[in-house]
Amino acid sequence: MRQRLIPALVLLCLGVRLAGAAAATAQDQTPLPKVRLVATGGTISNRTGGRLTAEELIASMPDVERYARPEFEQVANVASSSLTLDQWLQLSRRVNQLFANDPELAGIVVTSGTDTLEETAYFLHLTVRDVRPVVVVGSMRNPSTLGYEGAANLLEGFRVAADPDSRGKGALVVLNDEINSAREVTKTDALRLQTFQTRGYGVLGVVDRDRVVYYRDVVKRHTADSEFDLAGVKELPRVDVILTYQGAPGDLIRAAADHGARGIVLATAGAGATSGTQGEGIDYAIQKGVVIVTGTRTGSGRIAARRGPLPDRGGDQTSTEEARARFARRISAEDLAPLKARILLMLALTKTDDPAEIQRMFVEY
Repeated sequence: MRQRLIPALVLLCLGVRLAGAAAATAQDQTPLPKVRLVATGGTISNRTGGRLTAEELIASMPDVERYARPEFEQVANVASSSLTLDQWLQLSRRVNQLFANDPELAGIVVTSGTDTLEETAYFLHLTVRDVRPVVVVGSMRNPSTLGYEGAANLLEGFRVAADPDSRGKGALVVLNDEINSAREVTKTDALRLQTFQTRGYGVLGVVDRDRVVYYRDVVKRHTADSEFDLAGVKELPRVDVILTYQGAPGDLIRAAADHGARGIVLATAGAGATSGTQGEGIDYAIQKGVVIVTGTRTGSGRIAARRGPLPDRGGDQTSTEEARARFARRISAEDLAPLKARILLMLALTKTDDPAEIQRMFVEY
């Protein structure tokens, strides 16, 4: 009996091994996620003697083939502060086009200079209409500097874009092993590598050696759930940001209104305080039809949307109606930083100038 069992057991073990090998082979043959680099320039490419191209950036990443099938294209190669609003429109349209034309594309990585990276990322967060991730990366040191971290940040960006768990989280900013939401992240230091942080809320996740790990989600509307469609938008409306400081003059607000601003974001003191003659400037701008959004210069905190009618403080009917109209055109930025509030207001003004609708957008986005 034992002599009969031994050959059977050998055959059984051999069959298990062959099945396991076949499964491993099939797994090895599964194509890696396809990720495309859309390069715009910035410090990450600003090598002494000439900027790195998108192709050279791909070549700089160690072992990228372990995580993704890389593709690349160059849409610009300039400092981030040199990108124009027209190039923002072109970039967003190109990203949307890439997703629409290639259902196999897992995600897109966009390189940007860090000075205005958070603005570009938030614009994509609101205008890319797809659940697949757009990952914006950069570097604080250039390729000719000792300790250049650009290649590492770029590789981590590819890993995040290739990861299925990154879907549905909007535009993501990846630097220094950390993943932040484009809506919340801000540059907090002029020089340090850990400059990009999400004050108050913390990182979305991290990129560790073994895997990408997420700790929380993004609950505000974005990307596939966004109502902002750039199809018919030829240019973005002018929106200016004006800072509140002790004794600030209202004539800066007047000047913005006179020079074509359709909206003004006030980076106010504390939870909405203005100073000097800014109140007079605000009244002047509102009378010219300019939408005023109130944010805070503090770096964190929420200015709540105003609700209910303006309190009746007496006076004749005409002055009361004018006061109510001015009140209605004052929008609260909620917890959006002034730079981000400017971007949302620009997009809002491509759809409506109704203050109630714009306030709804600031609550939802």
